[in-house]
Amino acid sequence: MKTDAAGAPGRRASLKEDAEKETPATEPLGKGEGLVWEEEEGRATLILTFTLRDARTAGLSKTANVFEAFEAGIHHLETRPVKKPKNTTDDLEFFVKCEVHNSDVSVLINSLKKVVQDVKTIRDERVPWFPKKIRELDKCHHLIAKYEPDLDHDHPGYTDPEYRKRRAFFTDLAFNYREGDPLPRVEYTAQETATWREVYRKLSSLYPTHACKQYLDAFQQLEKCCGYQEDSIPQLQDVSRFLKERTGFQLRPAAGLLSPRDFLASLAFRVFQSTQYIRHSSSPMHSPEPDCCHELLGHVPMLADKEFAQFSQAIGLASLGSSDVEIEKLATLYWFTIEFGLCKQNGSIKAYGAGLLSSYGELVYALSNKPEHKPFDPELTAVHPYQDQTFQPVYFVAENFEDAKAKLQKYALKIKKPFSLHYDPFTCSIEVLNTPQKVKNMLSQMKEELKNLCFALENIS
Repeated sequence: MKTDAAGAPGRRASLKEDAEKETPATEPLGKGEGLVWEEEEGRATLILTFTLRDARTAGLSKTANVFEAFEAGIHHLETRPVKKPKNTTDDLEFFVKCEVHNSDVSVLINSLKKVVQDVKTIRDERVPWFPKKIRELDKCHHLIAKYEPDLDHDHPGYTDPEYRKRRAFFTDLAFNYREGDPLPRVEYTAQETATWREVYRKLSSLYPTHACKQYLDAFQQLEKCCGYQEDSIPQLQDVSRFLKERTGFQLRPAAGLLSPRDFLASLAFRVFQSTQYIRHSSSPMHSPEPDCCHELLGHVPMLADKEFAQFSQAIGLASLGSSDVEIEKLATLYWFTIEFGLCKQNGSIKAYGAGLLSSYGELVYALSNKPEHKPFDPELTAVHPYQDQTFQPVYFVAENFEDAKAKLQKYALKIKKPFSLHYDPFTCSIEVLNTPQKVKNMLSQMKEELKNLCFALENIS
């Protein structure tokens, strides 16, 4: 029932004015049944139930007028006779799933209460929008612009018009990209390649003694298969193909530092949003924002490790539908692990965080006796303050990736969400497990997989 409100602006205004005078007092349905799912462009999907007494009267048309006045799009509607009617057998119970503007949810409910009874929904558990299909990552490109050369007076490229023009070129590449497009290939300038060469040469000399084994193994393969060398900057398309074959991760271009919610959501689909521009030539050993040195030298080698890839996706999945408070905690966890994490290997402490592996100075500092090293505990790590303009005073050390992943998954289970999610690798989509049938379908799939594994074991033995 998505109607054109033309001719009814007065009625809509009157409904809103009347409804806003009352205090919302809605009752919850069963867990997960009445969630308000936020959608893009300011609209939300609302699930509610109510009772209409004596449906043969004008009450039915009045009820329809409420949804019409708020331009609600009806996705699903069911009615059934009331089990214990009070006055007449024409009493009906309604189940409605509709789409309405976020700002109208409360006033629509209050307007509905004027013409029907027993209105039930959940108003306090609003679920932030999150992508459910990989193509919806096209919407996950909101930038945190405070470190960009056009806005940050301290940025090395702020006073360089040519650099800023070049950055605008990369921004256009990223914003024009759509899921399924070929990753854009870039012809880097001699100056950009010289900056890459200096960074690559200095960092690669440090990796054998400071990087973890998983990083070293992948870096060797990248040099062999993806053209990792000091005289040319690797192309995202080649690197993405390499990752896809090893861990299922793939790259897509990003215009800069993304919001934590958008960036973490991408990880849930095993997609890493990567910048293609390079830091300013005047500051090759430091960048105030992510650049291709950070992405290609810091993140990519670790994403080629299966255990680490699972750890990264787990953080992404935990973020979907989480509150802003939980997103902040997950972003902090990401900071102290995937960006600045350390781990134990063969009695020594090694680096696996991309922020360390793409910064010569901090990589040396992090493995010295100057900072404090603490064992990785998600509960404590998630609320620990961090530095984004200087070296960290504290680093968290994981026993190994398997242990870190197990601890993270245990932490994620404590995030309060009235629904569960499942990533389907065949369709690259997220399914909300909010009905018994969906859970049964999942169990059926798992049984088939277990049968195949049992059959494989029988063949081996």
